[in-house]
Amino acid sequence: MKLKIDEKYRESLAAQITERNRIDQKYYRRYEVKRGLRNADGTGVVAGITNICNVHGYVMNEGEKQDIEGELYYRGYNIRDIIGSIESEGRFGYEEVAYLLLMGKLPGRDELSLFNNAISQNRELPDGFFEDMMLKAPSRDIMNKIERSILALYSYDPSPETKTPEDELMTAISIMSKLPVIMTSAYQVKRRFFDGKTMYMHQVRPEEATAETILSLLRFDREFTFEEAKLLDIMLMLHAEHGGGNNSAFACRVLTSSGTDPYSAYSAAIGALKGPLHGGANIKVLEQLDYLKANIRNWSDEGEIRDMLAKILRCEAGDRSGKIHGMGHAVYTLSDPRAVILKAAAKNLAAGTTFEDEIALLESVERNAQQVFSEITGKEKTLCANVDMYSGICYRMLKIPDELATALFATARIAGWSAHRIEERLTGGRIIRPAYKAVSKLRAYVPLNERE
Repeated sequence: MKLKIDEKYRESLAAQITERNRIDQKYYRRYEVKRGLRNADGTGVVAGITNICNVHGYVMNEGEKQDIEGELYYRGYNIRDIIGSIESEGRFGYEEVAYLLLMGKLPGRDELSLFNNAISQNRELPDGFFEDMMLKAPSRDIMNKIERSILALYSYDPSPETKTPEDELMTAISIMSKLPVIMTSAYQVKRRFFDGKTMYMHQVRPEEATAETILSLLRFDREFTFEEAKLLDIMLMLHAEHGGGNNSAFACRVLTSSGTDPYSAYSAAIGALKGPLHGGANIKVLEQLDYLKANIRNWSDEGEIRDMLAKILRCEAGDRSGKIHGMGHAVYTLSDPRAVILKAAAKNLAAGTTFEDEIALLESVERNAQQVFSEITGKEKTLCANVDMYSGICYRMLKIPDELATALFATARIAGWSAHRIEERLTGGRIIRPAYKAVSKLRAYVPLNERE
């Protein structure tokens, strides 16, 4: 529902609000404000301590930032080792990763079995939830619907404000279990109401792992291969967590520090992840890929690709943002381990299909982006492909609609958010409240009848 307002008045308001809410950039330099909680060299301001995850992308050598190959650790375990071991055993691993993040230890066989059972037993949505939340209030945007649905679950919880560690854990498991169902239901309803397509609603199969559940609920015939489910499982594991400083995890911790309920904290994290500078970046990479496919005549001509990247950086092509989406990261410098793992997995599934050429095109972008960036901007900055570079193409290989790319990110990341909320509850102790320097001048109040 849009606001009813006179068009000329609307334009006047827009001009005024733009003029009066811009701050002169000189103030940021004068007061040494660390915009975005970033230091001058791009590193993050240390705002907390965590035991959950370590994102390692550079070292400080005698006060200077030194680039290194990226590593990602969950509770001290290298993500390469976690995924490599699970892959060698031919099983699904997202549930194990979720347990590790929440409980701080690797589960034993019996512990993992009990945890898997808890998830499968809590997949179903509350009675009336689908009709009231999904059918009666469909949304064109899946992330918006997921965010609203998490908040709505508060009403179905008999004690939503109880925040003991046990209650927090039970709430986390409940939401983690339901998110695949919420996401796929929101998508099916969206298809029906806004796309004019058939809505397929399937019963949950309790024996299926999270990756299997998602594919099973999305596909009209419920058919998928083990290799497809395994690729999705790898993606869920890679997206499950990425440190307390990433925007959505920090949002979750900020709300948690205020003492609010878990549903509010998790919905805030989803709202943060939705942004195109965070989780929504995978959609931008897919849009960029489609643009490159349509506007590059010879996908194997790296000279033509470099020319196109130069136009993109000069805001002459693509979405005119001046950004090569999928390149660069706030922490990783030489490489993003998630992108390395995902690219290898994607190439395995793509072998012998038309997706091989598309992945080759993305690899060419990855190889040439830094050189072109330096030539166009004059800046010497190390750029590596981030996880978004290859996540979107993986979703397309799995026949998952583009509009679910960020939603799947959220479905995986709930494990990390839950771990951060519990850690903040137990060890934070103070409301998070950074300072803002006020630069407005004092003014005398003018009575209404004396104003121009």
